[in-house]
Amino acid sequence: MKYLTVALAKGRLAELAMDMFESIDMDCSEMREKSRKLIFTDEKNKMKFILVKASDVPTYVEYGAADIGIVGKDTLLEEGRNLYEMINLNFGKCRMCVCGKPEMKDKMFSVNNLKVASKYPHIAEQFFRDEKGQTVKLIKLNGSVELAPLVGLSDVIVDIVESGKTLEENGLEVLYEVCPLSAWFVVNRVSMKMHTERIMSIVEGFRERVKE
Repeated sequence: MKYLTVALAKGRLAELAMDMFESIDMDCSEMREKSRKLIFTDEKNKMKFILVKASDVPTYVEYGAADIGIVGKDTLLEEGRNLYEMINLNFGKCRMCVCGKPEMKDKMFSVNNLKVASKYPHIAEQFFRDEKGQTVKLIKLNGSVELAPLVGLSDVIVDIVESGKTLEENGLEVLYEVCPLSAWFVVNRVSMKMHTERIMSIVEGFRERVKE
């Protein structure tokens, strides 16, 4: 039997994904040991797990280096890869929001060439240009996005919000919720044809857990 390879987003999502796999009798013990290994195996179930950067999970799955992936919806929306989004796993929940200074709330949709800073330029562009029909100037940042409106780099930001504490501490607030986010189980299109039974049994096992 061929190994099925699973790409997991490093960090908290990988921990939660391991819990899910273990709940359907997969062995993730090797992965839980602190090591510098990049590939982990569950010999009994013929599964291989690889830990990669979250933004790379859809790439590994689309190109078939991994059969399955577990990754946040934010990454899927931003990357726009050609794969099957099978099941919302309902963990790692947060929101994609437009945030900024309170005074921007009533005027952000009427400002011409609104300056928008984000780690997610594709999501930001889709929201403002496609949904709101608004011309915006997009500024791609890789970290501390909250700083942008505070120093005049942007009018607003588009970013993930969990508790909203960082926003609050910096005098910013959620101005508009773009969409809810959580972790998804995704599958390579060819793998789905070749390993339908095995993949669907994992999907069904997860579906039961999500319902509980």
